[in-house]
Amino acid sequence: MKQRVFIVHGWDGYPQEGWFPWLKKELEAKGFEVHVPAMPDHSRPKIEIWVPFLARVVWHPDTQTYFVGHSVGCQTVLRYLATLPPDTKVGGVVLVAPWLTLKPEATEDEGSKAVAKPWLETPVEWKKVRRRTKKFVAIMSDDDPYVWESDGKILEQNIGAEVIVEHQRQHFSGADGVTELPVVRDRILRFSKQ
Repeated sequence: MKQRVFIVHGWDGYPQEGWFPWLKKELEAKGFEVHVPAMPDHSRPKIEIWVPFLARVVWHPDTQTYFVGHSVGCQTVLRYLATLPPDTKVGGVVLVAPWLTLKPEATEDEGSKAVAKPWLETPVEWKKVRRRTKKFVAIMSDDDPYVWESDGKILEQNIGAEVIVEHQRQHFSGADGVTELPVVRDRILRFSKQ
């Protein structure tokens, strides 16, 4: 069975943004089938829409299925994993700029607060998530304007994520000038060989 990677963009993200096209090309060159779905209503992500949408795109996950999330795409991946049948295992998960809390700068206006609120207040079912794989990596930036670096510790404690801190990568978005992210490629390749 072909190894598949699903890259889930974040709030206001899109498939051609930043490092997503580079990662897709890099992994396809290594034989992976790579999907970067355009998540619905990207400027107003909702749990009840994004999680079922990802489920439809992935269809049948297995140990040859890998996930990469960016920003709220990370929460989407985690929440999706919690919905899977108890015996389902996936190959590994890389979370880039994952947030479970947010700095005040991320929700300065009422519209942003309304979008973020359900993601911040609806608990992640950590025990279910942790059963899906032992291969989780959280990649944080030491100058992210929106995400607390301490959120990496929450992921480490709850799902055993390896936490990697990159320097001066801000929110790892296209707007931040991040067009390549070798650490993500390298972790997926490592997971696929374990």
